[in-house]
Amino acid sequence: MTYYYRLAVMPEDAEAIHRLNYRTFVEEIPQHSPDATGRLIDKFHGENTYMLCMKDGELAGMIALRAARPFSLDEKVGPVEVSLDDPPENPVEVRLLAVDPAHRSGRAFFGMLQALVNWCLREGYDAAVISGTVRELKLYRRLGFVPFAEPVGTEEARYVPMILTPATYADSPAQRLGRPMVNFLPGPVTLAENVRAALMQEPVSHRSPQYARRLASVQSYLKSLTGARYVQLLQGTGTLANDAVAAQLKRLGGRGLILVNGEFGRRLCDHAARNGLAFDCLTQDYGQPFCMEALSAQLDAGQYAWLWTVHCETSTGVLNPLEEIASLCRARGIRIAADCASSLGTVPVSLRNIDFASSVSGKGLAGCTGLAIVFYNEHLSPDTAIPRYLDVGSYEAAGGIPYTQSSNLLFALDAALVNLSEAADGHFEQVRLAARQMRTGAESLGFTVLAPEEATSPGVLTLVPPSGLSARALGDDLFLNGFRMHYESGYLAERNWLQAALMTVPDEADITRFLDVLQKLAAE
Repeated sequence: MTYYYRLAVMPEDAEAIHRLNYRTFVEEIPQHSPDATGRLIDKFHGENTYMLCMKDGELAGMIALRAARPFSLDEKVGPVEVSLDDPPENPVEVRLLAVDPAHRSGRAFFGMLQALVNWCLREGYDAAVISGTVRELKLYRRLGFVPFAEPVGTEEARYVPMILTPATYADSPAQRLGRPMVNFLPGPVTLAENVRAALMQEPVSHRSPQYARRLASVQSYLKSLTGARYVQLLQGTGTLANDAVAAQLKRLGGRGLILVNGEFGRRLCDHAARNGLAFDCLTQDYGQPFCMEALSAQLDAGQYAWLWTVHCETSTGVLNPLEEIASLCRARGIRIAADCASSLGTVPVSLRNIDFASSVSGKGLAGCTGLAIVFYNEHLSPDTAIPRYLDVGSYEAAGGIPYTQSSNLLFALDAALVNLSEAADGHFEQVRLAARQMRTGAESLGFTVLAPEEATSPGVLTLVPPSGLSARALGDDLFLNGFRMHYESGYLAERNWLQAALMTVPDEADITRFLDVLQKLAAE
């Protein structure tokens, strides 16, 4: 990869920006008078956000963005919204756009524009306006900008007010030449085309035979995938599924043990406390697997009725040994519950010996976010002591459809499960190989993968940057380059961790490009 993109954050960036400004807007376009400094400092420099196009550590081009009103265009043509038939709600101004003449092959321009679009979408801007120099109108049009007012400026420096919107960009050569965003989030995941199509179907009644048949098909596949005897779908997220599991643990009575070696184990404790459960916590450092000998001793000492654990601890990437934990519990007559939100669909999961388990539609199963999934292995009857929406027994009694449900989410999950069934066992091997490529490449660049390889889920890799590197800055810059990373959650930000989740299998070429960009960003 030749060009890469990042935000201007380093002290030396400002000097390079000022000198490129001078070469572009003094020497090339005579918009400002020359002086001996060779530097042009934009009057809004302190308010600008700069996105830089880099090659071999040198500045090849830059875009300066400013959201504060009035824009410079407002001062030239009046409020830009007045000149537009369909005015945007939240525009931003491209204050400056400059590319060094040595890098005007088009690739730098197109890459910067894609970085601009990525940034605008992330920040919630729905349009970008610019004063486009008349000598480059053809290029601006290829980038997706369209004129919306008469030219302004002097005869020597003539500009056309132009606007870029999602619609104009989608219809531009720049969009067709751009790369799609690569999604390394643990959810929501990138949806396959047939999943998108299923999601957009005309809704059908949840009381219709069509819905009932589709629900039965989804339940049948989920039971086949896991070995669980029963499964119910609730409208919600993994948090809802865990509250439903907590309600069932409360019915069991007795004291429980919750295993905590990450943020989501800690959240299980919160679920239990909110539901009034009596429990102890067995804690381990974030990123470290549990010692089975220590767990065995704790179970012998505690006389527990139930145990609750996270299978794949999303906050760290640790894959806790669910079958070993279940074996220890079975030998002592202890019931077991598991949070399988980030493991189901990325690794083989057996729930045959798990009393209760939770998962979701929008992670490894690659459906659309919005369905909470609860597995269990014994018949459940309704319980009026449980809030209606959390009473899994009432779902079973109603054939899985006690209340209004979304056919769109169900049909999307059904399509995703078809994709997973067609991939069969090869899917898990592909995830494993992709994780191996990612891990090996990141470690070669000086990053540490938090969890030891033998205890890491291939679905979630937590990258610890080398000393002095900011995970947030890397995440922001990787986003400009077309990679969605997980780094903004509080538990990651406070530890300076960056996560790459492989909930769906990325192309080998995408991982190679990711590692190339990561190397260049880290080197700076």
